[in-house]
Amino acid sequence: MTVVSAIILGIVEGITEFLPISSTGHLILAERLIGMDSSDVVKSFDIVIQLGAILAVAILYWKTLLQSRRSILLIITAFIPTGIIGFALHGFVRSLLGSTQVVSWSLLLGGLFLIIFEYLHRESASATDSVDAITVKQAVIIGIFQSIAIIPGVSRAAATIVGGLLLGLKRKTIVEFSFLLAIPTMLAASVLDLLKTGSAITGHDALLICIGFVTSFIIAIIAIRWFLSYIRSHTFTSFGIYRVIVGVLCLLLLK
Repeated sequence: MTVVSAIILGIVEGITEFLPISSTGHLILAERLIGMDSSDVVKSFDIVIQLGAILAVAILYWKTLLQSRRSILLIITAFIPTGIIGFALHGFVRSLLGSTQVVSWSLLLGGLFLIIFEYLHRESASATDSVDAITVKQAVIIGIFQSIAIIPGVSRAAATIVGGLLLGLKRKTIVEFSFLLAIPTMLAASVLDLLKTGSAITGHDALLICIGFVTSFIIAIIAIRWFLSYIRSHTFTSFGIYRVIVGVLCLLLLK
């Protein structure tokens, strides 16, 4: 891995982390396109640089985190199912990282599902319109939906957003909750990965991880603000179409 590739991957991570298109899937595909091998260090890089994007959420939503104890409770509640499932299947998940076939099919099928879901979904006028109004039961179910995204290419954002919409949340509400839920989820994933594979990371690798981290942080701030503006007047159908196109192209070109 070079400095240039670390910056490129940081940009990819920053753009895709909070959109329903799978940041992990795009990182795997980007690495394949620029000729990188799927080593343990690269897999750790993919996981840890997501903390840069998560830091962007913490900075943009620090007031919410400090002023609302209920929001923190809901975030922790939703994280518990994901944490249990992610810890139990950590080895299996790492074995899937680097598989372009898994990513391609996940993007394709997830895109088709998103298109069909948006065609059928109708938001109720009484839909939950704030994070604090989410119930504990809804938080647990959203956490279960998020755990589906341990499969590369599914998209953590897509899974939580669809789960929230099915439970009767407004788009802006579930998107913001998805942002906040990413904080403990990706922090735990990064710490767990570093504890298990951190000894293989050299000083040079650590420098490249830092570069990817900073890059993803800067880009994520821009992406979050754009996404919040976008969902005010758009559905997620365009993301579904994008996923289908990328998935098909990858199945045809990356074998």
